[in-house]
Amino acid sequence: MLLKVTILPGDGIGPEVTEQAVLVLQAVADVFGHQLQLRHKPIGGAALAAVNNPLPADTIEACLSSSAVLLGAVGSPAYDRNPNHLRPESGLLRLRRELGAFANLRPATYFPALEGCSPLRPELVRGTDILIVRELLGGAYFGEPRSIEGPAGLRVATNTMRYGEGEIERIARVAFELAAQRRGQVLSVDKANVLECSRLWREVVTRIARDYPGVKLAHQYVDSAAMLLVQRPAEFDVILTENMFGDILSDQAGAVVGSLGMLGSASIGGSVGLYEPVHGSAPDIAGQGIANPLGAILSAAMLLRYSFKLETEAACIESAVDRVLASGSRTRDLAKAGQNAVSTSAMGQKVAEAVRERAKPAGQKAAS
Repeated sequence: MLLKVTILPGDGIGPEVTEQAVLVLQAVADVFGHQLQLRHKPIGGAALAAVNNPLPADTIEACLSSSAVLLGAVGSPAYDRNPNHLRPESGLLRLRRELGAFANLRPATYFPALEGCSPLRPELVRGTDILIVRELLGGAYFGEPRSIEGPAGLRVATNTMRYGEGEIERIARVAFELAAQRRGQVLSVDKANVLECSRLWREVVTRIARDYPGVKLAHQYVDSAAMLLVQRPAEFDVILTENMFGDILSDQAGAVVGSLGMLGSASIGGSVGLYEPVHGSAPDIAGQGIANPLGAILSAAMLLRYSFKLETEAACIESAVDRVLASGSRTRDLAKAGQNAVSTSAMGQKVAEAVRERAKPAGQKAAS
């Protein structure tokens, strides 16, 4: 199969972790006989530095003409004082809208080798396998009007949280369909006691649930859900929620399973899927070779699963990550006192090697 992918390295540690994800994708292509066709384009601060536009037209064109997009990270403190349309993050928000990627899937999975990395007691985190389904194109991140107005000292900031029934229905169906393939449970998270958006959300989700009798639906306020996520994480299956709540809860889920650096994501629903690690650009450690590339690598696995329907190849990457962690390899965010930390590139190479091990004959594997 031809795997036509646009690569957006982005800012901060984005280029470092994306390079390792591409290394692993190439290993998969070699092992399984696929052809990997890549185009690299700028986004965010890198694009601002090059052409003063966080999402250049040729970047959009490359993304729309590919089969999938792999993104590193977006964000740079150098542009914090820029107007909204010239901030790196505006490029990412525009890209999601251009691709029509309304459903953001963020898995938080327990790896046995990382049991000691969670701040929770082992018996609490053991077995955690959560899929957060986050609505990505609505809510306060996209609602209008938005502004900061008034004279200094008297300024007023406005953001608008907005959702239509159709937006809620389509993300709810994604969550229920995925839950039907997993353990059959959806927890819909809202703030219906104070927000009209959440009241509509709860009403629509309840209605859609009737079409999925094999899936059990429960509702929870977001503050209560955050508490339960650290009290009983292994009891969660699919969490369905709106844009801002999903952003916050997925970061919390990353800490629960050991490190935000372990979380990949898929943004799907439009013509082209967008895949990126959850951790952000982390400018404070950029260029030091210490970033954890596993979130980007696991995003590449999701890319194979959702854009190319290559389940065996996706599972091969996930199994390789599991084996590398089980062997004791750790980047700095995962290493405990007395453990040696490997570099970003070394971790990527180890995962790529684990993928290639799959192609060796059984006798050769045993001898190596």
